[in-house]
Formats: sequence, C-alpha cells, structure tokens
Amino acid sequence: MSEELNFDQIYADAEKAMEGKEPIKMYRRAYKGAITAVSYAEILLTQAIKKYGKDQKIGYPNTAYFVPVIRCWWGDECTTLGDLVPVLNRARNQITEDLTFEQYRLNGMSTWIAADIIEVVQYIGYDENNPRFPAPWTGFIGDPVVRQYGIKMVDWTIPGEAVIVGRAKDSKAAAKIVADLMGKGLMIFLCDEIIEQLLEENVKLGVDYIAYPLGNFTQVVHAANYALRAGMMFGGIKPGLTDAQRDYQRRRILAFILYLGEHDFVKDAACAGAIYTGFPVITDQELPEDEQIPDWFVSCPDYDKIVQTALEVRGVKLTNIEIDIPINHGPAFEGETIRKGDMFLEMGGGRTPSFELVRMADDTIEDGKIELIGPDIDSLPPEGGRLPIGIVVDIYGRKMQPDFEPVLERRIHYGINYGEGLWHVAQRDLNWMRVSKDAYAKGFRLKHLGDLLYAKFKAEFASIVDRVQVTIYTDEQKVLEMREVAREYYRKRDARLKELTDEGVEEFYSCTLCQSFAPTHVCVVAPERVGLCGAVSWLDAKAAYEIDPHGANQPILKGECEDEVKGSWKSFNEFIYQHSQRTVEKVNFYTIMENPMTSCGCFEVILTMVPECNGFMAVNREHSGMTPCGMNFSTLAGTCGGGAQLPGFMGIGKAYFGSRKFIKADGGLARIVWMPKALKEQLRPILEERAEEDGLGKDFVDKIADETVGVTGEEILPFLEEKGHPALTMPPLL
Repeated sequence: MSEELNFDQIYADAEKAMEGKEPIKMYRRAYKGAITAVSYAEILLTQAIKKYGKDQKIGYPNTAYFVPVIRCWWGDECTTLGDLVPVLNRARNQITEDLTFEQYRLNGMSTWIAADIIEVVQYIGYDENNPRFPAPWTGFIGDPVVRQYGIKMVDWTIPGEAVIVGRAKDSKAAAKIVADLMGKGLMIFLCDEIIEQLLEENVKLGVDYIAYPLGNFTQVVHAANYALRAGMMFGGIKPGLTDAQRDYQRRRILAFILYLGEHDFVKDAACAGAIYTGFPVITDQELPEDEQIPDWFVSCPDYDKIVQTALEVRGVKLTNIEIDIPINHGPAFEGETIRKGDMFLEMGGGRTPSFELVRMADDTIEDGKIELIGPDIDSLPPEGGRLPIGIVVDIYGRKMQPDFEPVLERRIHYGINYGEGLWHVAQRDLNWMRVSKDAYAKGFRLKHLGDLLYAKFKAEFASIVDRVQVTIYTDEQKVLEMREVAREYYRKRDARLKELTDEGVEEFYSCTLCQSFAPTHVCVVAPERVGLCGAVSWLDAKAAYEIDPHGANQPILKGECEDEVKGSWKSFNEFIYQHSQRTVEKVNFYTIMENPMTSCGCFEVILTMVPECNGFMAVNREHSGMTPCGMNFSTLAGTCGGGAQLPGFMGIGKAYFGSRKFIKADGGLARIVWMPKALKEQLRPILEERAEEDGLGKDFVDKIADETVGVTGEEILPFLEEKGHPALTMPPLL
C-alpha cells in the first residue's frame, strides 16, 4: 500500500504534471492566509504576554508533547508564553511570496505553527476539569485518546483518517458523507459549520465514535497535532526530525482533507500545511485545472463520488466485506455507549441468562447459515425490554484448531461493537449487550448480529476460516441448556492455561506487532506473563503463529537459562537484540530494576518506583490524575514508551498481576504500594488470590494506598506504616 510510495518522488511528479500550468492563484491565497494566521497569532500572543507576563505557563490538558506541532516540527519545549515568541518569529520568517510548490508548502507549515500558538494561548486557565469547549465539541484531544486508537491507526484496522473543514451544500449531504466514512471505518475530524449541520441531522459525534467535532476556525489544528503526536508516540520519531515525521505521516497515517464550501485564505493556507505533511486535499468546489495540484489538491463537486475519490487519492484500501444490514458498522462505533434511556433491548449482564461460544466444527456446517432460535426483537412491547442471549459461532477450516477458539471468541466483542447502536461488554457467560432504540427503528433485528459476525470472521481469519455458521438463542430454556455446554468448553480451556508454567514449555513467543509505532520494542509472551497490551496470552500467541507463521508472533526456543532468579535466557536476548534493530542487548523477565522488558505504548498499566516507600506504584491508562512518582499516565507513557528500556519503569498487562512470576525477583506483589482505586477494585479478585498464594493474606489489597490516601510518597507513607505494608520491611530497592 502506501509503504511503497516514494515521498520525494510524488512531489516531483506533481511538479512535473503542473509544468506550464501551476496554480499561481492558489499559491497567492495560501501566502495571504499564512500572513493572516501569523499576524493573528502575534496579536493574541502579545495580548496574553501583556496580561499574564512572559513566564505564564502554557499547555494543553493531558499531553506530554507541550505545543505538539512546534514540538514535532522543530523540537522546542514551549512551556511559557515567552517560549512562543522566537518560534512565531521563525514561522513568520519562512513565509515568502515565492510562487513555487515548495514555498507554498512551507507557508502551509507556518500556518500550522501559528494555529497551534493561537490555540494554546487561548487554553490559559483551562484544564481537563475545566474544559474550554462544551460537549460535544472536543477542542484539543489528549494523549490517552491518541494512544487508545494508536495501533488501529497505524496497522490500518482504522483504514484512514478524514478531516472535514467547511460547510457541505446542505445538512443531509453532510450527514451522508459522514455516514459513508463511518461505515467504512474511518476516523473523522470535523471543523467549522459542518458540525452544526451534522448536529441538525442528529449524527452521533464525539470521542466514543472516533468522530471528533473539534470546533471552529483554528481548532482544525487539533487534527494536525493529533496526527503528529501519533508519529512521535507510535513511530518513535524524535522531536525536531521533520523529514522523518513527514515520511511517517505519508506512509502510516492515511489522512486526507475534505475541504467543503467556499474557500478562504486561512483555510487555503492550512490545506497547504496538510500537503506539506503528506495529506492530500479534496474540495467540493469546481476548480479549473490550473487551480488544482495533481494527486494533492483535487476538485470533486459530485457528493456521491467525493469520498471514493478521497480514498483513491490517498491510497486507502478497504478490506471490509459488504454487509447488508440496516445500520452503519465499523471501528467508529466501537466506543459507543448506549445509556438506559436510549436502550430498546438489553441482554445478559446478569439481567438475563447469556453466553457466547466459538467452537471448532466439522465440514457438515453450512457456510453463511444464520439461525435464530427464540423470539426476535420485534416480539417485545413498543417500549422494548429484555431477552436471554446465547451466541454460538461454529467454525470449520482445514487449518482450524481447538486452541484458536478463544482467540476467535474474543472477536465477537469487536464484531458486535462495530455496529452502530449496538453495545457489548465482557465475554463468555458474563456477556452483556444492548440495542439502541435508533437501531431498532432502522430495522435492526437479531439475525443481523449473525451477519456482522460472519463478515468479521471471514474477513479477519481467511487463512483458517473456511465456513462460518452462527446460531443465536433467545429461548430461555435453550440458552440455559447451551450455556452449560459453553461452560464445559470454558473449564477445559482454563484448566489448560492454568497448568502452563514458564518452566513447563519449551518456547516463549515474540510479539512485534507494535513495532509499527515502537521500532525497537520486542514483546516476549510467556505462559505466566501476558503481553503488555493485555490482549495476547501465550496460547493466543501460539495460535496466532499457527494461523500466520510469518506474522508478528514467532516461537523462541528457551534453551540455556543464564539467571533463573531474574529470568534471563541467552536465546531470548539474542532474538531481542536481532529484532530490536540491534538496540536492546539483554532483557530480564522477572525484575523491573535491571534490564526490564521494553515498553511499546499500548500497555494497560505502567509500573514504576516510589523510592520513599521502598515499593512500586501501578497506574492504568484510564487514570488521568497525578501519581506518587510525580507524573500522570500520559507523561509516564511518553517517558517509557516507544520501545524504551528503563530500569524502574515497565509497561504490563493487567492480567500479569495474577501471575506467580509477577516481578518475582523484586519481591512480587508485596512491593505494590499504590494504585488508583478504580484499578484496585477492578483487579481485587486477582490480587486477593495472588496475595493468599504468596502468604500475604487476603487483607493485603486494603494495605495498598490509592489516590484517596494521597498522590505523593510522603502522603501515602503514614498509611502504609499504619497498615503494616510488607514493602516497608523488605530489602531496599536502591
């Protein structure tokens, strides 16, 4: 796909195609727009300095990247108003009236710099607890959201990003464009009057739908700084490496701009900045050939073709199987929440009996057969209600194995959540589902669940899946009967996984999927250590290798153990060294203090020291507050992510807390002195079981401090002393 494109060559091709018919008017408009943007930035910055002083602190909420466009392009750590002055001067000085394609793009870059200055100045006095914009407008989008969707952006699960600026010809046309993009699974950034048009049509917008209504005018820069942070987070691009960042943006962040409605100078200049970065622009305005740039600034007035044109120009490839259902579907709807007032149907979650099961079948199953046993949604009263739910997906494939069943079973969650108006959480016999009133009104029925799942399994697992048959049970007696069948499958799987130990297998498995954004990171998954993302167990990695022998999961024979206490193997060190771009020479599996495993960026939890308490703290991605190490999750992630190996810092998956090998060389679970209250309660059953096995007692969990006790080492130490926390009597960490 885009990996094969030569960035410099495509610019050269555009220049060659424009010979004798360069878009001089466009160049002039972008020049005027850049001057306007820089001048406006200067006015606001001067006023702010006069009001607050040069030492006034600046910054967006929830980011470790200062003023991200500036940080990315030029490397500056702007933390005060005074820091912005030389940066703005530099941006102004590179603007010239030269009527060339190269200068046009540089003028666009200066416009992006000016826009980020304009925005960050206006964020003075605002933070995550006092947002600058009311819902649904998002304004700046924090690092946790960027990280949440990072892997899906760069591995093209989310196939592309659309930035829509301006105003569509009418609100219905706007809604149609966005529905088309959502249905294709794209991430969407919205700026200007199109937001009002979409709200008029009741289009669902917001972080949960990866359709971000940024705001008006300069707020479009938040789409820019989102993309650039992704390059720094997931591409490992260091601040100030402009050419490397542009190359990454062109190859990995498949973004394009839909520039709708009348043009103005500043928007024209912002589009030039997009082209500088590697993102083409498609406008709905009719333009003569000498006001377009081949492959970069393209006119497409036909609203029925504009999305397809944008996809083709940007090189976005869609692998979704077309599904004939009455609702939109795609990753855009994965974060959708259906609240009680919006719900037509509820299933499972303890309200009704439920289960879901993927099982290997023989060749007697019928490919594409979807059967509903029991009442459908339309049997409910007009106000809706509840039904039991059982989902059985039978898979036949010549390469299918029983070990693959749980891997595929977890995809039920994604398959259902990709449907607009559908909500699914948990798994096995704890699954909980809701269907919205809107989805029901559009004609959604339970058979369509089967359509979604059939398409997902056929598209994602083509190498092992030959036939898929889906049976949906809503008859309570049948659900209860089949749930016992499913539970027997669950018991056998759990028994097998629990029996597995690091000592009991001959190989661990690598996982290099995250190298798309952390080039030097190599995750090694063991029976007693889940992957950092929490999604890949040893059995999962083994199954993934069987599914795709050339994929990200490769077996590594253990061989000679160099240090049994710290967990160091010669073979793993050699593998990691060769596959980390010869950067990481040694990894210890059972300690955080000496050569710990590298951290990518998609870890669920970060562990780090609290020296005052002789222990470790843990903070999860969902927690945005301060922690006893003096950093929040976002700052910590920026410190130890991207493939870094930092003693005293380590990313982990939540399930690792229950492992017998949990930081064993450092003292195990007894070293945990602080974690957010919500995480502690979520993991309580796992922590209590591990604490009892380790001889710490079931009450150990209540000896762990949280934010209600304090957020510094000094604040939590008296609590730990009062509770008799074992970390205080253990050998010193340092």
